Amino acid sequence: MLGRYAGGMIRIILLVIWLLLSVWLVIWTGEGLFGVDQRNSILPFSGEDTLGGPIIIGVAWGLLLTLGGSMSGLGRRKRVRGESQIGVGSIVEISRTGLTVNDVPQYDLFIRVAPKTGDDFIGQLRMLVENTDLSSLQVGQPIPVRYSVTDQDAVELADITDPSVRDALLQWRIDRGLIDPRQVKARTTGIQVPASVLSVRPTGRRREGQSELELKVLMAPEGASTWEADTTVFAYPEAISRFQVGSPIWAFYRREDPKTVAVTIEKEAGR
Repeated sequence: MLGRYAGGMIRIILLVIWLLLSVWLVIWTGEGLFGVDQRNSILPFSGEDTLGGPIIIGVAWGLLLTLGGSMSGLGRRKRVRGESQIGVGSIVEISRTGLTVNDVPQYDLFIRVAPKTGDDFIGQLRMLVENTDLSSLQVGQPIPVRYSVTDQDAVELADITDPSVRDALLQWRIDRGLIDPRQVKARTTGIQVPASVLSVRPTGRRREGQSELELKVLMAPEGASTWEADTTVFAYPEAISRFQVGSPIWAFYRREDPKTVAVTIEKEAGR
């Protein structure tokens, strides 16, 4: 909160300075157009040298214009205020804004959000994205967001480490059939243990931009006997390499049904 306040004050101060310099340049230009002897100008920083002051002030004016534009570009994204909810959106468009900060380009992400109640809407998220991270942002990819109940244009990234956000993402996958209904209990209430891939075969089925894989996995609970299980998983193209033979993964199972297994590439906190 304090950081946003300080950032706002800095922008206001820069704007005031820029406006004062603009007024100085307008008056100086007007004096020249109307033949006023600028050696006796009412403006400060004129005197005998009638070019030194305007040159310095003109450069400062241009620098402040550039800096102010960059800062406003960073701050134009709406922030979620007041009552908010967590939802899962899908990216429908990605475009560069033209702004770069410390060699990191800025992008506008347009996200279709499915709220808990009501119709879908499209919100805009403006953010800096490292070139190495751009490949992880693809059209159609689900992304957890927090959105304003009263202003649906305002969305921001939700914290993926927040358990409620993880639950929302999991429910999104279940609702769209990206988790086999037979695996839902294992995935939602099962025990998470280390596992490894013994075999993998693409089925050819695709949903939500993800490909289905048939896996045979070796379940390896710590301090207990291992066993094999067959399962399926939907994965994005960039994640398929994480499910190759020999790859370490994580799996969920219920003690009363150890052969029904759901898998993931991430370890969940508290499991």
